[in-house]
Amino acid sequence: MTPPPPDRLPADWVGFREIDPEVGARASASWWDANAAEYLAEHGDFLGEDEFLWCPEGLRESELHLLGEVAGRRALEVGAGSAPCSRWLAAQGALVVATDVAPGMLAAGREIDSRRGSRTPLVAADARSLPFADESFDLAFTSFGALPFVPDAERVHREVARVLRPGGRWVFSVTHPVRWMFPDDPSAEGMTVQRSYFDRRPYVEADPSGVPSYAEYHRTLGDHVRELLGAGFVLEDLLEPEWPEGHERVWGGWGPVRGRFVPGTAIFVARLA
Repeated sequence: MTPPPPDRLPADWVGFREIDPEVGARASASWWDANAAEYLAEHGDFLGEDEFLWCPEGLRESELHLLGEVAGRRALEVGAGSAPCSRWLAAQGALVVATDVAPGMLAAGREIDSRRGSRTPLVAADARSLPFADESFDLAFTSFGALPFVPDAERVHREVARVLRPGGRWVFSVTHPVRWMFPDDPSAEGMTVQRSYFDRRPYVEADPSGVPSYAEYHRTLGDHVRELLGAGFVLEDLLEPEWPEGHERVWGGWGPVRGRFVPGTAIFVARLA
């Protein structure tokens, strides 16, 4: 019998390996909570407080219109962070609710609302168990939220399907799966393949006592499609944004050097059958 994956790792472990799935999910939720302020201090100027950004390539919903007509429609954001996307949608007339598993991110969202005089419904929720009734929303979306940080993304898709009305739209952006073959280096030195595309072990970090403190999960394009179809969705489009000319901002492994050759983001546009 294969032994279960560990919940303790070597001290200060960084790398790719199997860990207990729920330990990994809790680790990532805790990381986003503890590091919310640091993350927003580094990326907040790019994300904005009321901008809807789909990806580090800088594409916005105001340009792409992937959600379609939003005025008067009930919208759910999954993994909202401090909820800039939801604020933008509300300004377009949507009736939006923003959810996140990290209290630190929701606190940052409340602080932004307090300073701006806005009121964004912010709900603490694990995307795998949403606290909403069946068929509550017309559309749902997430921009790099939730899906990369849970071991069982199919549960997220099933929950979104449950709370969407028939024909509802589900749009999400994630790290493009081919990015997992390369090191987290946006320069020319990061152009060499180091891992198999089919190696689905999560990227894991552990603290000095060996407790996992962060986990991020890899899925192939086929995995994403099968999970969507299995939850009852129809895939309408898959966008792989090219790196825009003149966009020079580097964000982790995303940047103009490698971005001109290798896709960094995949955006899935689906509807509930």
